[in-house]
Amino acid sequence: MSIQVTIVPVTAYQQNCSIIKCLATGRGAVVDPGGDVEQILEAARKMDVVIEKILLTHGHMDHCAAADVLRQRLGVKIEGPQKADDFWIAKLPEWCQMAGFPHADAFVPDRWLEQGDTVTVGEQTLQVFHCPGHTPGHVVFLHAEQRVAWVGDVLFQGSIGRTDFPRGDHAQLLNSIRERLFPLGDDITFVPGHGPTSTFGQERRTNPFVADARYG
Repeated sequence: MSIQVTIVPVTAYQQNCSIIKCLATGRGAVVDPGGDVEQILEAARKMDVVIEKILLTHGHMDHCAAADVLRQRLGVKIEGPQKADDFWIAKLPEWCQMAGFPHADAFVPDRWLEQGDTVTVGEQTLQVFHCPGHTPGHVVFLHAEQRVAWVGDVLFQGSIGRTDFPRGDHAQLLNSIRERLFPLGDDITFVPGHGPTSTFGQERRTNPFVADARYG
C-alpha cells in the first residue's frame, strides 16, 4: 500500500473531503475542502501528514469553499478543476449567499487541469480525467497503483450527479461515466462527493442510470 486515505465529511452537505497521504514521504493533499477547516486540519494531524497541495474536482461551493482559506493558512497551491468551472468559482460569494452557506471569497486555482494531466502527492502520481456533465470543468483523480479514484459529483453509489445546474449536461455526464470512467476497470474503488464508496464494477452492474443493462 502506497497511500493512506481518510474521508472527512464536511459542511451541512456532508461532502466527502479526502486527505491523501503518501506513505513513503509523509506528504499529502486535501481533495475538495468544502468547509470545516479545523476539522480537516485535525484529521491531517491525526494522520501525521504534511499537506502540500489542495486538489479540486469541481467548482461547487460544498467542494471548494474552504480551498483558498486552506491555501493561505498552509502556504500551498490549489490544482484543479478544469478551467470551464471558472465561472462557478468566480461567483462563490453569490452562490454561498443564495444557499445560506458560509461565506467564501472567489479565488483562482494555481493550476487548471486538463484531460491527460497528472498531479503528484508526495512520490505518488494521480491521473486526471476531464469528466464534464455535472459541471463543465469537472475532473476525476485516479491513483492507478492502489486502484482508487476521487470522482466528486460525477458518480455515486446507485446514482449519478445532478445536471440541472448552470451548464450541466445529462448526456455529457452519462458519456463521461461510460466512456472515461468505466473503462478504467471494474476493480476501481471510488470516493464520491457524498455518501458511501463503491466500485465501477458495482455501478456497471446495478446503477439504474448507467448500468450495462441500460445500454444493451
